[in-house]
Amino acid sequence: MSKLKEILIPTVALFVICLISTALLGGTNMMTADKIEQVASETAEKARTAVCSSASSFEEKKLTVDGSEYTFYVGKDAGGETVGYTVTTQDKSYGGTIEIMTGFDKDGKITGIEILTIDDTPGLGMNAKSDKFKNEYVGKSGELVVSKNASADNEIQAITGATITSKAVTRCVNLASKIVSEAKGGAD
Repeated sequence: MSKLKEILIPTVALFVICLISTALLGGTNMMTADKIEQVASETAEKARTAVCSSASSFEEKKLTVDGSEYTFYVGKDAGGETVGYTVTTQDKSYGGTIEIMTGFDKDGKITGIEILTIDDTPGLGMNAKSDKFKNEYVGKSGELVVSKNASADNEIQAITGATITSKAVTRCVNLASKIVSEAKGGAD
């Protein structure tokens, strides 16, 4: 009987602790879910404005590309004319999923990129957030490739020691470019 108590009491205690912890975490999640969603929405709106600064408003659209549905935004000026597009895409990077918002002008040239989510190595992959790297994409269009010594118009200089991150960002931008290209084909 003593052996049964030695096993049963800690097991029940651990179960109760886990039950209470789960309830508290669930309650905290329910209380903060709206705030987290609001902050994410505000961050996305700021990023849209940063990568497509000529737009005064954005209209949400959806498009299916290669069997997957994507949400993109059409940037409009004060007169309601299309001035650009923004698309958020994601891919696998060195530290996990990377999420990029890419802005385009009405002709499909990149106006900017913002990194929304990245968890790569500090001092290496995290350098993708630097303006020097992000500005390499500005003004380019079409299929881009990563190179150690970028010299062609369609090449992006890889971040030293972070080729995986550089390629992940470029894949995101290339997918966004494809989405905009198909959207323009259907919208114009």
